[in-house]
Amino acid sequence: MKSYQPQCEVLSNGTKLVYLKVPSQVAHLGFFFAAGSRHESANQIGLAHFLEHCLFKGTKKRKALHILSRIDAVGGELNAYTAKEEMCLYASFSKEHTQRAIDLLSDISINSVFPPKEIEKEKEVILDEINSYLDSPSDKIFDDFDSLLFEAHPLGQNILGTKESVSSFTQADLQAYVQQYFTADNLVVSFVGNMPLSRLKSSLEKSLSEMPLTAKRPTVHPFDKQTHFQQKRKEANYQAHAVLGGLAPSYHQDERVAMSLLINILGGPALNSRLNLSIRERYGYAYSIEANYHTFADTGYWQIYFGCESKNIDKTIRLIEKELEKLRQTELTPLQLLQAKRQYKGHLALGMDVNSGLMQGLGKSMLAFGQIDTIADMHQAIDKITAAEILGLAKDYFSKDKLSSLIFEV
Repeated sequence: MKSYQPQCEVLSNGTKLVYLKVPSQVAHLGFFFAAGSRHESANQIGLAHFLEHCLFKGTKKRKALHILSRIDAVGGELNAYTAKEEMCLYASFSKEHTQRAIDLLSDISINSVFPPKEIEKEKEVILDEINSYLDSPSDKIFDDFDSLLFEAHPLGQNILGTKESVSSFTQADLQAYVQQYFTADNLVVSFVGNMPLSRLKSSLEKSLSEMPLTAKRPTVHPFDKQTHFQQKRKEANYQAHAVLGGLAPSYHQDERVAMSLLINILGGPALNSRLNLSIRERYGYAYSIEANYHTFADTGYWQIYFGCESKNIDKTIRLIEKELEKLRQTELTPLQLLQAKRQYKGHLALGMDVNSGLMQGLGKSMLAFGQIDTIADMHQAIDKITAAEILGLAKDYFSKDKLSSLIFEV
C-alpha cells in the first residue's frame, strides 16, 4: 500500500486544496464544486449536468476547439462529471504541463460565456444521451429506483434531466447557476502529481484570483422521510433486471465505515462475496450481481443489482433474502470478521493505487468532510468495528419491512 500522506491547505481566497506529491511523470488535477443535481430547483432539473457540458463551449479567452485541444494536444485528457452533490472538472497530463492544466480549468470555471449557438447544439447531444439511457434498462433501473426511494425530493431527480427541462435551458440559466455555485468558498482543488506545493499554491492563487469569493445560495432541503415500495414494470428487452435496497447511514454518521464493510461482505467486488458465491457460483442464475452503498450529507442508501433470465428472477430474490437473513441472524465469527477487514483494507489499497482515482477520492472527501483521513485513520476505524456492530446494522437496515425493490420484466 502507498504510504503517501496528502496535505490540506486553504488558499487566501478560501478555496480548499488537497495536495499529494507522487514521484510520477503524470499528474492529475480536479476542481470540485458543491453543485450537483441535488442543488437544482424544480424548474432546473438537469441544469448542473447541462452546465458541465456547456463549460467546454467557450470562454472569454478561448473558443470551444481551443478548450478541447488544450490538454489533448499534449497527450493529456480533459473531462468532467456531475453527481448528486458535486460537479468535477478534471484533467490528467504529463507533469511538465501542470501549469497548462491549472490555467485551463481556472479559465473554464471563471470565464465561460456559453454561446447561444453552442447551447442549442449541446441540447441535441444531451437529448441523444437521454434517449440512449432510456434504451438501456440496466442503466435506467438505477435512476428509477432512486426516484422511488427519494420520492418528491431532489436526491431522486435524474441527473440528466428530462427532454422538456433540457430543451428549456437558456444562457441566462447557466450564468445564474455559475454565479451561485462557482465561487472560491465552494471549490475544492485536488492535485496528485510532482509539482512542489509552494509552486502549486502560487499558481492557483494567480489563476483563481478573479473567481468570486462567495455567493448567496439556495438552502439544500434535507431528506427526512422513508419510502418503501415493491414495483414491477415491463421495461426490459432480453433479460430481466432488478434492484433491491433501502436507506442507510449518511457520510457524517459514525456507522458509515461499518456499513461499508457490511456491504463489502454481502456483495462487494470480490469473487468471494456472499451474493456472488451463492447466486453466480453455486446456482448460475446471474452473470453478475453486486451490492453498493452510496452516501450523502444527510442520508445514504444501499442496493443490490442483478440481471438474469426472467425465469430466474424470483429464485434469485429468494436467495438474496436468504443471505440478508443470515447477516441479520448470525454474528460473524472472529475469523470471518478478521478476514472481512483484511479484504476491505486491500480494496482500499487497490483504489489508492491508481493516481487519477486517488485524486478524485481526495477531492470528494475534502468536499464532503472538510478533511482527509490518512491510511492509518482508515485502518484504525476499520479495526474498531465489532461483530456485534455488523449484526446490529444488518438487523436495522436489512430488515424486511425496510426493503424496497424495483424489477424490470421482459
